[in-house]
Formats: sequence, structure tokens, C-alpha cells
Amino acid sequence: MRSDHGPAYGREVMSVSPPEPQDRHDTAYRPCVGIALFNRNGLVFLGRRRGIGDPVAQSHAWQMPQGGIDEGEAAEDAALRELYEETNVSPGSVTLLGQTEGWLTYDLPPELLKQSWKGRYRGQAQKWFAFGFTGPDDEIDIDHPAGGAHKPEFDAWRWERLAATAGLIIPFKRSVYETVVAAFTRHEAWRVDA
Repeated sequence: MRSDHGPAYGREVMSVSPPEPQDRHDTAYRPCVGIALFNRNGLVFLGRRRGIGDPVAQSHAWQMPQGGIDEGEAAEDAALRELYEETNVSPGSVTLLGQTEGWLTYDLPPELLKQSWKGRYRGQAQKWFAFGFTGPDDEIDIDHPAGGAHKPEFDAWRWERLAATAGLIIPFKRSVYETVVAAFTRHEAWRVDA
């Protein structure tokens, strides 16, 4: 459960219900989803965010797909939509393996608060989903995601061990990734049914 004893910067906070931005105004969390897409070898999809010029930041530019939940949209539907919009992987090419029990939150560092989301949110509250990828690797198209209907978010991608993801993400999201690793490690052994 979320504690009100100071900010959650640098650590994950779990709650059982989605965030209620209208009740928090200036301390709102943007409701989002995160996706761990496992291939048949138990590795997860990582994309490198476009437009990261700083060499130090580039070492932390790798992340799993994530994105906002639209008004009235169910979290699982948002996860499938975001996966398609960022990777071109269609809902028919995945199988749900699991999800986090609660919402994981992180706060943005103070220097990013005014730059991100026009200052409306202090961070994100994320519901994470694990999906098994049943399609071929060539279905993944980060240059023309959603059949070319969306602007690319990644400039490179790779399959990686889930345990390695926390060391590749920007530091203020690291504790969320550590929680995702702990929650989803059991899905590394999934296999497509014959």
C-alpha cells in the first residue's frame, strides 16, 4: 500500500487500486501500463528510446513497452494497444501470462517535473502485464509500429534476460523494474502450446 510518509522517488510503491488523479490534483500519478513481452526462449523485448543524445543517458535508454491508459479503457486493453503501437505486435500474437497484483508507482526527479506531461503529474502508476509472444520475430517493426499509424518510439530493439532489465532502465524507474523482475521471473519458462 502507498504510504504518505514522503515521496516515492527511487522506490516502488504498490497499491491495489488504480490511481485517482482527480483526488490528488498537484500530486497525481499518470495511469499507465507496462508490458513484459517474453519470447519462446524466455527473454523479454527491450526497445531503445529514440532521441537520447547524452551518452550516459543512452546506457539507460532501454526499456520494455509502456504507455498511458486512455479514459474508460481497461488496463489489459491499454497494454495490448500500447504493445501494438510501439512494436507492431498484434493482440493475436500474444498470450497473457500474468499481471502485477497492484499498481507500481515512481516519481519523476524534480528537474523533469515541469517538462513531462506539462507538469500535470508527479510520476506514473503502472499496472504491468506479462505476455508470451507467439508470432515470428519479423512481426516486430519498431520503424512502422501499428502498421505505420504511429510515430516510432524506439530506434533499436533486442531480446534480453528479464533480470538484466533493471540495470538498463533510467535510474528513477529502477525499483519498478526490480519489482517486475521479481513478479515475472516465473514466466521465463513459458512455452507455446503445440
